[in-house]
Amino acid sequence: MNGLHSASSISRRRLLQLGCGMLGCSLPELFALQARGALDGKRARAKNVLVILEQGGLSQMDTWDPKPNVVAEHRSHFKPIATKVPGMRFTELLTQTSRVADKLSVVRSMWHPKGGANGHGEGTRYMLSGSHPSSPMEMPDIGSVATHLLGTRSTFLPPYIMVPGNHEQSNETRTGFLPPSTKVFKTGGRDLSAKDWKVGALEPRPDTPEKRLIDRKGLLASMNNQYLASAGTGKSYGGMERFYDQAFDTLTSPKVAAAFNYQGEPDGIREKYGKGHRGACYLVGRKLIEAGVRFVTVDVRWPLTNDTPGGFNLNWDHHDNIYANGSCGTIRDKAGGEGRYGIGHWVMMGSTDQAFAALIEDMDQRGLLAETLVCFVTEFGRTPKLNKFQGRDHWTNAYSCAFAGAGVPGGQVIGATDKEAGQVANEPHTPEEYAATIYEKLGIDRTKPLYTSSNRPVFLGNDVEPIGPLF
Repeated sequence: MNGLHSASSISRRRLLQLGCGMLGCSLPELFALQARGALDGKRARAKNVLVILEQGGLSQMDTWDPKPNVVAEHRSHFKPIATKVPGMRFTELLTQTSRVADKLSVVRSMWHPKGGANGHGEGTRYMLSGSHPSSPMEMPDIGSVATHLLGTRSTFLPPYIMVPGNHEQSNETRTGFLPPSTKVFKTGGRDLSAKDWKVGALEPRPDTPEKRLIDRKGLLASMNNQYLASAGTGKSYGGMERFYDQAFDTLTSPKVAAAFNYQGEPDGIREKYGKGHRGACYLVGRKLIEAGVRFVTVDVRWPLTNDTPGGFNLNWDHHDNIYANGSCGTIRDKAGGEGRYGIGHWVMMGSTDQAFAALIEDMDQRGLLAETLVCFVTEFGRTPKLNKFQGRDHWTNAYSCAFAGAGVPGGQVIGATDKEAGQVANEPHTPEEYAATIYEKLGIDRTKPLYTSSNRPVFLGNDVEPIGPLF
């Protein structure tokens, strides 16, 4: 970092920071750090990663891991259905996803090997970092590590983006010991399906229009020329010019707005993903991958709208009335599951099923799936038994995640749970192994440490193996 913070360079950097500071450092610093940390990726199967983080603890027995023989009082209301792959079954809440089962590997044997991550914040932190939240050192997000080492193919966008990143899980993102340039960029937006939604933070402010930025670029070039003339050298100033050019590109390139403009997609594509917030979020995720962003996390929570009265907390934390046809209730007098709709309602699994199936089909048809690892994850599962409020509580002993793309073999189920989907019966896998899988797919050498500011080596996932059947 010393080369980026010499005293003589501060005034030059401040010119840009007036109009384009973001992520805790200037854009030129961001691009410089990316370039310094880039790897050749020759072993990589994935060039990009798209994580679908359905936060709240999605019920495994109601989705990926049907258990039709459970006693009636604890059994899911949703029946198993056949998928495109013989013998591979989901529940009827994944009817559309069943069409793309041949593209998916479903891990039914995820679990937490130690306690302390059974709350939403801790569980989400665990999945974002692949490191248990009780670790003595605060560990960075997987996305921060990936972009720190690999940079991005998209010079006009941040390398790590969360869509929309404005709910519980967004508070759990961390850079840890990595520089501020690795911080995730959050698009924001209560309802991405709103006609007026846009990402303003990457666009010039009204008081800093494009002409003013161009004038500043000219001033910067003039200062450079004067310095070089007085110094009597023809060399560029510290090699930073191309990073400043990239920063200007970010703030002036029409590609930035286009990358987020899902409203410009054909009506047929938008309808395929589904109306409303979730479909829009998934579609923006695909567009960012298509634009070359290295690591994208989609963290949907359906917003309260006129169409969802009482739905002020529409994540998967179904402590109450999980099988309600509409609202689970709005008064906090039960188990803490108020503000949700039943898991079978369209704004819950209906929209998720539609958007995820559309995402996989769309990415496959566009050729994006071959080089993009898609991960459908949640921070833990739900209890195999219904509680007295007809809900299911937090459960870390068994849950399911699904994967596609970047060489992941499709049409397979990995691991199994017992007859109630409450305990892992074979092939247990952990969030640490999930992180190692992503690093391995990206071609990151886990035997080589990263270093803290005090030069302490930190190894990432070198003590676990990736999830083998995903390769």
